[in-house]
Parts: sequence; C-alpha cells; structure tokens
Amino acid sequence: MKELALKYGCNPNQKPSRIYMESGELPIDVLNGRPGYINFLDALNGWQLVKELKKATGMPAATSFKHVSPAGAAIGLPLSDTLRKIYFVDDITELLTPIACAYARARGADRMSSYGDFIALSDVCDKATALLIKREVSDGVIAPGFTDEALEILRAKRKGTYNVLKIDENYVPAPIEHKQVFGITFEQGRNEVDLADDHLFDNIPTANKEFTDEAKRDLKIALITLKYTQSNSVCYVKDGQAIGIGAGQQSRIHCTRLAGNKADIWWLRQHPKVMNLPWVEKIRRADRDNTIDIYISEDHDDVLKDGEWQKFFTRQPEVLTPEEKKAWIAQNTKVALGSDAFFPFGDNIERAHKSGVEYVAQAGGSVRDDHVIETCDKYGIAMAFTGIRLFHH
Repeated sequence: MKELALKYGCNPNQKPSRIYMESGELPIDVLNGRPGYINFLDALNGWQLVKELKKATGMPAATSFKHVSPAGAAIGLPLSDTLRKIYFVDDITELLTPIACAYARARGADRMSSYGDFIALSDVCDKATALLIKREVSDGVIAPGFTDEALEILRAKRKGTYNVLKIDENYVPAPIEHKQVFGITFEQGRNEVDLADDHLFDNIPTANKEFTDEAKRDLKIALITLKYTQSNSVCYVKDGQAIGIGAGQQSRIHCTRLAGNKADIWWLRQHPKVMNLPWVEKIRRADRDNTIDIYISEDHDDVLKDGEWQKFFTRQPEVLTPEEKKAWIAQNTKVALGSDAFFPFGDNIERAHKSGVEYVAQAGGSVRDDHVIETCDKYGIAMAFTGIRLFHH
C-alpha cells in the first residue's frame, strides 16, 4: 500500500487528507479502526521514541502521546506495590510483563494528560498489555506486532473502532525529510543524533561529577523523550520513567515549572492520604483521576465541601495541607532532569531542586552558564553539558 486516505486533516474542514509514500510501500498496516491525521503524527513520533528508548536501555519501552508530544514515557521495570496502586493496576490478576509495566508507567505518570492518548510500544503487544489498554480511554496503539489474544481484546475496544497499527520495525526512513508550510517546502537532514552513548556525560562542569548508572539511564530517557517533544521542553525522570514533561512553552523556566509541578503531583499521589482516599463504589476512572488532581491542588474545597464530597467519597477526607505537601515533596530524591537546550539562568535549577533533582543533562552554551553551574554547586547537583540541542517542531 503506497497511500492511505484519511477522513480529514488536523481539523474537519481540512480536506482532502492522506498519508503516502513517494517511493516504496507504507511501513504500516491498519489492523483495526480508521486512524486520523493527528493519530498518525502521534503514532509515528511515538514509535521513534520507544524504538530509541529500547536501543539505549535494552529494555521494552512505551510512550503515551497526546497532540504530538509525549505525556509519559517509560521502560519496563517491575512495578512496586505503591506504583501498582497509584496507576490503578493493583487489581489486575494477569502477570504484568515488561512491556505491560512500561505502558502502566507511561500512562500512569500523568494520567490527566494521557486521557485519550495514542500508545506506542517497542515490543509485540501481549495479552497483559492489551488488558491494560482495554480499560483506558485511548485513541489507538502502534507496535511491531500483536499476539492473537491481544488483537482480539483490542479489536473489541470502543465498539470495534479502536485504532490498531502494526509498524515494520525494520523500516528506515530516507536521511532527508521535507515539510511544507504556506506552500513552501522545507528540507533538512533527519535528527539522527545518538543519545545512547555514555560520552554524553564527558563534560561535567559542576563540583559534583558523580553520575550513577541509574542516573545516566534516566538522563538518556529524558533526552530521548525530549527529542520527540514540542519545544521548548524539559523532562523529569525517576526510576526509568518520565514523571513530569513540560512541553511547548516559549519560556524555559515555564517548562521547568510545568514539568516540576507534574513531577510533584506524581509524588504527592503516593502520599498516604491520597492512596487511602475513601472512594465511592464504581467511580469512573476519569472522575477519580480528576478528583485526585483537584484534591492535591489549592482548589481542594471543590471536591471536599459539603454537597460535593458525597459524589466521590464515602466519607469526607481530611485536607492535604500545604505543610504536609511540602514535607512530602522534600522526600523525593535522585530525580534526573533533561532539557532540549541550554538553561539560560540558574532559576531553572532552583525550581528543579525543589522537586528532588540531583542530576542534570543540558546542552550548555548560555552566556550565563557560570550562574547555572554555581546554582548546581549550591545544592550538590551533578550536571553534564551534552553540547546537543534537541529542538523539535
């Protein structure tokens, strides 16, 4: 198949729409559903991300994409009991395989942003992973293959319309890519920069020069994630998964704050008060996600005041106070932070430190590099200058 007609482009008024190859066959088979223009943008960017993550770490990887940026990305490390609970997979009786763990992590880190995602998997989608996907609101999944059991489960999702794409894992695109804007064609070489090499960490200008193997792994995950995230962007990673992604902001400090706030929410969801919220029976997953988000925020009264809490809880929960939140966040440690370009000022490091960041990888090259280094040294943070910019548009 050389081309595939689509219902419409980014918006319903943008017709006609298609994807096609100028030479050769499309490396994609549509096994179910009718994917749209944005679905394919998410799918193809997501596939590149997980393919690179697996190459860099040697582990199965998954990502959860929304509007052409990842909401989450992870490798398939086993889940602790706490993560199983906050990702709402603690009731799954099926043994969670590495690729299933990768998706549980990628989807679970920022569940609000992942709502209605397009999933990319580095490995064949198995039954365990399909069962996780089945229960979430999602547009589709792309993978190099599907077991018969997984395909049967996914084809039944969303009344038979769920999008299932199989990608040729051996497909290699042309080295030169083209895009058109306002009738003008842009040409550039593909971004094939290698982010799997430990030489990324050769240039360490900070006093602390110690990067653990886990820190190097997590920084690679951050940088590979940023390679496929709309710029400006930063990414916080811990224990093999993104826990906060700040995408598409004109100001880098706003990226750092946005991603840091997401990382804080991920950590606060593990607070005993949050994990033991007394939910009403059969609350919808989306309602539970939204309620947790509000409960953790300064707007907690919106779900705790009389007449409202009864919709979500069997009894009125106690407020998670600012003091409790600050004390809990202070316990988060060993977080890695990547940036798609240099940090222009030390304020980014100040904000990152509040969310437990101990390791940083960024391009370097700012006229205020000295200020950034000084701020890292203030907190004992190890920082590497990679010399690599990762803008993505």
